[in-house]
Amino acid sequence: MRKGFVKLFCIVTATLSLLDTAAAAEPIKVIYHLNEGLEQASNGLRNIRNHLSVDPSAKIVVVTHAAGINFLLEGAKDKNGNPYEIIVDDLAAKGVDFRVCNFTLTSRNIDKKLVHPAATIVPSGVAEVARLQAREGLAYLKP
Repeated sequence: MRKGFVKLFCIVTATLSLLDTAAAAEPIKVIYHLNEGLEQASNGLRNIRNHLSVDPSAKIVVVTHAAGINFLLEGAKDKNGNPYEIIVDDLAAKGVDFRVCNFTLTSRNIDKKLVHPAATIVPSGVAEVARLQAREGLAYLKP
């Protein structure tokens, strides 16, 4: 009986080890939630750059609504006068996915053509955050 228990223990341990290895191979998936304007956007974009510098395989989705969309609008610049489009282009090239709330665009009468071309317009920013967390298992970060 003892030999059977030891054998079962070894099988279970090996299986858990394989599962752990498979989970470790899967990239981390994260939502960066931006809704507070340009200062939060600058902080968030810096956080994303830092995140990717230590984990280049991370899947990052930036979901924006309310004042959080401002950095993704044509001509947007940070407090030093640097255009946001440069960092957005760079991060998009690294696989970062940007999403913009259509409710915000509609309520603020913003033409969709003014949104950075790397961004995807979603029906609702908050609904998108909830969907990504609940259905796709992304971790939530708010800079």
